[in-house]
Amino acid sequence: MNTKPTVVLVHGFWGGAAHWAKVIIELKRMGYENLHAVENPLTSLPDDAERTRKMVAQVPGPVVLVGHSYGGAVISEAGNQPNVAALVYIAAFAPDAGESPGGITQEHLPVAAPNLAPDSDGYLWLKPDKFHESFCQDLTSEEGLVMAVTQKAPLASTFGNPVTDPAWKHKPCWYQISSQDRMIAPENQKRMSDRMQPRKVVVLDASHASLASRPAEVAALIDEAAAAVAS
Repeated sequence: MNTKPTVVLVHGFWGGAAHWAKVIIELKRMGYENLHAVENPLTSLPDDAERTRKMVAQVPGPVVLVGHSYGGAVISEAGNQPNVAALVYIAAFAPDAGESPGGITQEHLPVAAPNLAPDSDGYLWLKPDKFHESFCQDLTSEEGLVMAVTQKAPLASTFGNPVTDPAWKHKPCWYQISSQDRMIAPENQKRMSDRMQPRKVVVLDASHASLASRPAEVAALIDEAAAAVAS
């Protein structure tokens, strides 16, 4: 009988649920049968949090909710549901009440900030020719190309949406810092993780796309959170 909790994975800006592909494979190898990856619209934090809540609500048992990048803001907003047992942040935003991803970004601008470009419809893109060096410099150029071409741009206004009651204040949490991150400054990641007082912090010598470049380590952290919940 599988007693492992369900893992729900939440992606961030400039990508979709498929960014979790390698982590999904690792977790499956570890014996996780119940895995879900949310496909968020990236139209506003309330919209994305509601989409995530709806998926969590379909799970009958305990959930480990995992967020990458902006997905950390989503799980902070959506993670207060009673069956969410743990939160795992992967190179992610973890805003406090009233804080937004955009406000946090301004505290320490990331290296790749100049490579963002808005379009005429209000969406914010990562310039395709700068995607690899900005988002996933530790992946192959071919993988970077695919991510660039398939990127999912958020509405720029989403950056300014504040979190209301962050779930990390109420649930046990884990955090992975990417020390070579060019999308969320490592200084911001450390500050956010420090104040969360997580059960564990893992620092990886990785790009923002640690979920793709270091899937074994990311899956191991998720597994550690799940084991703590199960015990």
